[in-house]
Amino acid sequence: MAIRIPRRQWSRRPPPNYEPVHLTPEGIVRLEARLARLRRDLPAAIEEVARTSAFGDRSENAEYKEAKSILRRMHRQIASIEDQLKRIAVIPSGPAEDGKARLGSTVVVKLKTASAGAAGSNEIKYQIVGPSETDPEHGRISHTSPLGAALIGHAAGEEVVVRAPRGVQEYLVVEVR
Repeated sequence: MAIRIPRRQWSRRPPPNYEPVHLTPEGIVRLEARLARLRRDLPAAIEEVARTSAFGDRSENAEYKEAKSILRRMHRQIASIEDQLKRIAVIPSGPAEDGKARLGSTVVVKLKTASAGAAGSNEIKYQIVGPSETDPEHGRISHTSPLGAALIGHAAGEEVVVRAPRGVQEYLVVEVR
């Protein structure tokens, strides 16, 4: 009978991501502020781990385990933000030189529906941003979303057909800023 030697798992971490992180200048400022806040709070978290470790047996010390968990989370977040800052691709605002929508543009669209003559305007304004800055409720959509991807490369007056999970929708590009 042969002895089986287990294969070593080199790392449980996922491979590093080398994709660019698309951020607006405001998004970069927010990310840097978050990093500064985490670094500022790190000494207090380290102190809390030291304080709770003095409570006795660490295997049954819930306060110590919680403090250690918070410290680990902070270190992970700091490493993640530092990695993102190394891979930043700044999103310029405004349309492309030819007037077409691009990453960073603000696009005003009109939903083409049967009730287009109804009272009120059905125009919607979207800013096309990177995935980490999306906020659809405030009109910020990702360039990787079905609508964002469909709008890129179109100018005012053009019609855009969007195939999304909710079905096919048609939009008219009113303005690209």
